[in-house]
Amino acid sequence: MHIHILGICGTFMGGLAVLAKEAGHTVTGCDANVYPPMSTQLESQGITLTQGYGAEQIALEPDLYVIGNVVSRGNPLMEEILNRGLPYVSGPQWMGDHILHDKWVLAVAGTHGKTTTSAMLAWILEYAGYAPGFLIGGVPLNFGISARLWGNHASDFFVIEADEYDTAFFDKRSKFVHYHAKTAVLNNLEYDHADIFPDVAAIENQFHHLVRTVPGVGRLIVNGDNASLERVLKRGCWSEKEFFGAGNQAWRLVMQDGEDFDVVFNDEVQGTVHWNLNGEHNRQNALAAIAAARHVGVTPDIAIEALGQFISVKRRMEVRGIADGVTVIDDFAHHPTAVATTVAGLRHKVGAARILAVLEPRSNTMKLGTMKQALPGSLEQADLVFGFGAAEGKDALGWDLAEALAPLGDKVNCHSNIAELVEAIVGQARPGDHVLIMSNGGFGGVHQKLLNALQNRAQQNGSEARAA
Repeated sequence: MHIHILGICGTFMGGLAVLAKEAGHTVTGCDANVYPPMSTQLESQGITLTQGYGAEQIALEPDLYVIGNVVSRGNPLMEEILNRGLPYVSGPQWMGDHILHDKWVLAVAGTHGKTTTSAMLAWILEYAGYAPGFLIGGVPLNFGISARLWGNHASDFFVIEADEYDTAFFDKRSKFVHYHAKTAVLNNLEYDHADIFPDVAAIENQFHHLVRTVPGVGRLIVNGDNASLERVLKRGCWSEKEFFGAGNQAWRLVMQDGEDFDVVFNDEVQGTVHWNLNGEHNRQNALAAIAAARHVGVTPDIAIEALGQFISVKRRMEVRGIADGVTVIDDFAHHPTAVATTVAGLRHKVGAARILAVLEPRSNTMKLGTMKQALPGSLEQADLVFGFGAAEGKDALGWDLAEALAPLGDKVNCHSNIAELVEAIVGQARPGDHVLIMSNGGFGGVHQKLLNALQNRAQQNGSEARAA
C-alpha cells in the first residue's frame, strides 16, 4: 500500500511513517515545515517529503491519505481530497488498524510523564527480552530512536505514548481511543490543552472513553492519588485494576539513600532501584512502568534491574553541556505542574547550589494564559527566573509574562529577544550554577547559544588573567 501522510513532520506522524515503512508500505508525506532533524530522519528511511500542502500532490496517486491533526479545513490538499472523494483516514486510526491490531498494546496516558514512563516501560521489556515495538513522543536514550516496529526479533508487544489530544479535524475523540490497549497506564490527569478542552471534565470524559476500550482481560495501572482519575473510574470500569502512588496503594515506594528507592507491592519489598534519575515524579513513573510490565510477565525484580540501566529521554533533564563552571540543562516541562516537579527534582539533586530557571511558555495552553497564575508558585524553588515570550509570530503570548511572574519579585527577568535573554543569563550565572531551560519547543537554539556565550566569557576571563 502507498500512503501519503499529511503533517508528516510531527512527532507522532513521523513515527507512524517510520513504522509504516518498516511494515512494508510505500510512504510519502508533506508538511508545512519540512526541515531537520525530522526531515533528515525520514529521508534516511527512503521516505519522499514535499514542502507544503499543494493540491498537485494528488498526482502521487497513493492508495490512502493519512491525515494528521495539524491539518484543518481550508488546507489545499485536503480540500482536493474531499472534492474528489479520495480515501483518507486519521493517523491514530491508521495506526490502530494497521500496526496495533494484532499486538498486546501497552498504552501510557496522562497529563504528565507519558514520554518518560513509555520509555521506561519499553526499556524494561527490552531488557527482559521481549523486543517490543514502540512509538514514543521523544527519543529514549537507551534506544536512540522514537519508533520501531520491533527489536531484534518479531514481537507481539507494543508500547505507545497515549496522547489525549484530538485525533483529526473530522474526529474529535482523543488519539488513544484508537490504540486497542490491553494494558493501560493512567499516570495522572490535570487540566491541559485549553485550545480544545473547555474544562477538566471534558478530559475526564475522554479518559473514560479509553477505559471503555480496555478488555475485561486487560489491566489498568492507575495513579491512586489523583482525584480526576478516581472520578473517571467511578463512571465504570470493566478491567482489572492496580493502583500506584504515594498513598496506601498496592504499588508504593520507600526512599533510600539519595535517589534510590525500594519498590513495595502488596506490602512486600520487591527490590531497590539504584539509578541516576531524580524527582518524585520519575519515581512514580517508575512504579507505573514496573506494574505495567508485570502484566505481561516481567517480574518486578527484572524490571528493577532494568531501571538501573535506564538513561532517560532526550530533553528530560538532559545536560546539554558545562561551560565556565555553569551546567546547562534542557527539559520539556511547560505545564506549571511539570515545571514545579522539575525544579523540585533538580533542587533535591543539587542541594544549595543556585538554580537559574529559564522558561518559555510556548504550549497552546500557556499561550492562551489559562495557567499563568500558577507559574510563580511553580518556580519558587529557583534562585533566579528568566522568562521568555516572543513579541510576535505564532509563538507570541497573548498576555504579559512579566506581570504574571511579578509575585516572584526582583529575582525575575523577562525578555522577548533571544540574544538579550542569553546576555542576561550570562551576566548572572556563576560557576557552580545550574541553568534549567524549560520549553516544549526549540527555543531558538538558546541552549547552544548560552553555552557558546559562557565559553567566550571563560576565554575572555582567561585572557585578562594572563594579561594581568
